[in-house]
Amino acid sequence: MAEPAYLTIAIRKQEERQSRIPREWLLPSHSKPAPNRRNILEIPRTCGLLSDEEVKLTEEYDAVALLEQLSSRAITSVDVARAFCKTNCLTEIFFEDALARAKELDLHIEKTGRPIGPLHGLPISLKDSFRVKGYDASIGLTPLCFQPASRNSALVDLLLAAGAVLYCKTNIPQTLMALDSHNHVFGRTLNPANLQLTAGGSSGGEGALLAMRGSVLGVGTDVGGSIRIPAMCNGLLGIKPSHGRVPYSGQTHPAAEGAAKMGVESSAGPMGRSVRDCEMFLRVVGDMEPWLWDPECVAQNWTQQSPLVRSLGQAGSEVLRIGIVRTDGVTMPLPPVQTLLDELAATLSSAAAFEIVEMDITPLFSQCQSLANGLFSIDGSNHILDLLDSTGEPLSPWLQTRLKRRPKMSLDKVQELHARRTELQAKFLRIWDEDGGYWKGCPGPEQDRKGQKKRLDAFICPVAPHPVPPVDGYNTVSYTSSFVLLDYPAGTLPVRPLRVGDLKGELTEAKPSSRWDKANRDLWTKVDRSVYLGSPLCVQVVCPRLMERKLCDVMAALENVFKKLSKNEMVAKL
Repeated sequence: MAEPAYLTIAIRKQEERQSRIPREWLLPSHSKPAPNRRNILEIPRTCGLLSDEEVKLTEEYDAVALLEQLSSRAITSVDVARAFCKTNCLTEIFFEDALARAKELDLHIEKTGRPIGPLHGLPISLKDSFRVKGYDASIGLTPLCFQPASRNSALVDLLLAAGAVLYCKTNIPQTLMALDSHNHVFGRTLNPANLQLTAGGSSGGEGALLAMRGSVLGVGTDVGGSIRIPAMCNGLLGIKPSHGRVPYSGQTHPAAEGAAKMGVESSAGPMGRSVRDCEMFLRVVGDMEPWLWDPECVAQNWTQQSPLVRSLGQAGSEVLRIGIVRTDGVTMPLPPVQTLLDELAATLSSAAAFEIVEMDITPLFSQCQSLANGLFSIDGSNHILDLLDSTGEPLSPWLQTRLKRRPKMSLDKVQELHARRTELQAKFLRIWDEDGGYWKGCPGPEQDRKGQKKRLDAFICPVAPHPVPPVDGYNTVSYTSSFVLLDYPAGTLPVRPLRVGDLKGELTEAKPSSRWDKANRDLWTKVDRSVYLGSPLCVQVVCPRLMERKLCDVMAALENVFKKLSKNEMVAKL
């Protein structure tokens, strides 16, 4: 019997990818990890493929520091590009193009003494959904292989104009609708810090590459958590802006063209190892006038956005007012996540620069996931399943019990869902004010208050109700998809690793409150908890719509606090 068409296509695609890697950059067989090994983060440092100088470039600099070195001509773009090309979870590879561009940039700065743009010579990796002219954007689907893009995505053009060096695209899950980055074209992306845990999705390849120091700054997309979830799984920073802040047009989608306008719209955003790198990316994009590249972008540069300082000094108190949201009201966080929130509340409450507000927004939060799920499934998954059927491609393991054909939604039903979304967005505006009725210990909206009204600068909540789970074990996306539904900017911020003490604690509720809650409880009661040791514990920071600059300011302030604390200091403050 002949092989199914999808297998033949996948083999050809993998051969093409392999042919684009210089033979001298391939990992020797003696350097490959043993089958029982969990952590492979040190392989780029120890494999011998990188020189000492290349190891220094990939390990000791963040994106901002590399840009400083490049613009001062202390290092060359070619040296930086070559170093990052060597450490690679990739789909499309364009190393030759990257090195040729790096040479052009070096010649330009040598002749003029000036960088070509604010990202001059900086290597940036991209999620596979971005189109780069001359290369596929197959998003891990065999029916879309060997169809090279005829033009770039809008953000690709903007980054090139800013002087960036684009050198690779990274792996994603089949359909872009899964939380573990596996597909039948490029295989499964593993978590390099612990091969038993998921690298997340759908920007899982970006997360793994950044964790391995194979990239200094990456770009993902997020419609349900696809930037923030891989950032959590790999201990990184990741920011999902509001739609319209960063150019998104020209992407490959798993749905029919234009379908996203009827559902929930995705956003493109940065992933990196520091808040300042993510902030730099958003600042550069904002100052490149993104509305000239994508008609859906807001005509507002970085300077015109509201910085944090404008929200300080309310009622005579210059503090950061941070809310703590502990649950979505649907899936109760497991003990390690609850402990982390307790530690953060205690730590920040004791710091003079912060005022902590306990919040209960579950009456609204609990409505978000079902509404988002409805808007995700307007076409009943028929377009993507028709594509897969054309080559006989089966669903990936995570999707097999989750993705099914359904009737397309009627126009009346779509209209109803959007009306509910608009109503919910309006109600959420009240959570930011002390008289909205959602701050514990504060009066409700009926009661008059004298003096100036207090407002939150941001709130903290879990990225997920569980630690980084085993492969194919990720559960609910309510804690992330809700803020796509609301169009709030949100970012993942690592706090500390999970320790032995975090493995204690049992579930207090007798019965699960929902099917998502049951699946979440299984990650605590039916898993060997030791698998979580050393995995990153992160929080999510959320700001009002289009407040990306304020979000970066708050995240930087929190990052600074976390860095100053020793591993035991937060626990000591309880």
